[in-house]
Formats: sequence, structure tokens, C-alpha cells
Amino acid sequence: MDALDMLMHDHRMVEQLFRDFGASASERQRRGVVELLVRELSKHAALEEMYVLPLAKKVLSDGDQVVAEQLSGHQGVKQTLLALDRLGEGDPRTGDLVAKLRREVGEHIRAQEDVLIPRLRETVSQEDLDRLGVLLTKAKAAAPTRPHPHAPEEPPVLTLAAPVAAAYDRLRDRLQRRPRT
Repeated sequence: MDALDMLMHDHRMVEQLFRDFGASASERQRRGVVELLVRELSKHAALEEMYVLPLAKKVLSDGDQVVAEQLSGHQGVKQTLLALDRLGEGDPRTGDLVAKLRREVGEHIRAQEDVLIPRLRETVSQEDLDRLGVLLTKAKAAAPTRPHPHAPEEPPVLTLAAPVAAAYDRLRDRLQRRPRT
């Protein structure tokens, strides 16, 4: 699977998690889905920021502007994820925050799938996209699992900070017995 197909696969998975949240019969199930949303969206954003957006910045003529718009969207999502991550099971604010997150993520998905992904597919060779897909698969296992809205968003500082954040996240995940995906 190439890198762009991976991004779209992640988008479909997150859309399914939103549907699962709506279909959850108990507060415990809802909280479990929220934890998966936090985990998967945090990993997805980190991979985009470390690998996909630097590629876009490099190969697109307006790459700086495209990346700035993407990072702006990421920042809003991360803030909402952080708020959700801090809530406990059964918190009455959960539904509203998940609805807000769904809107933010929906805008992000549309922007990527309607504009960024087609432009990258036109510009980057299939061989390079395949190689990046392999790299993303490996990097996903070590990506941060929680939102870090105040962390650097662009390499090289992001490349140095992400492994530290990921190790800290995994420790917190184990201590809180969060599900692994």
C-alpha cells in the first residue's frame, strides 16, 4: 500500500470509529472508542507532520502554503483530542467534543482527499509513494499515541521530539491500561 492509500485507509478507519461512537450502547464503550480516536488520530497526525507534509512542502510549488493550512487544521484537531483525552468515562461533555472532532476531521479529510492527495499523486512517482508507504508502516508503530498540541510540528525539531513523546505516551498508555491497536 502506498503512502497516500495509507492516509485514505486511516481516514476510512476514523470515520468508522465515529460511527462506532454513535452506536455505542454504554459509557464504557463510548470511552473505549474515544481512546481509539485519540490514539489513531494522534498517530496519523504525527506521521503526516513527519513525512507527508515535508514531502508536500518540497514537491508542490505552493508547498509552504499547503503545509501551513494542513498544520492549522492539525492544531485544532489536537486541541480537541487533548480535551477529550482529559475527560473521564461518562463525562457529559464527551458527545459535544466528539461532534466537534468529527467536523474538524471531516474538513481535514476533504482537504486532503480533494486537494493534497491528488496533487501529490500527480507529482510524486509511484515508486517513491510505495517507499514512503513502507516507511510510514514502520513509523506508525513508534508514533505518539496522544495529542501534543504544543510540540513542534515540522522537522527537524519534530523528528527529535516525536520519539520522546511516543515513549512517554506508551508509558501512560500502559499505566492507564489503554487498548493497543
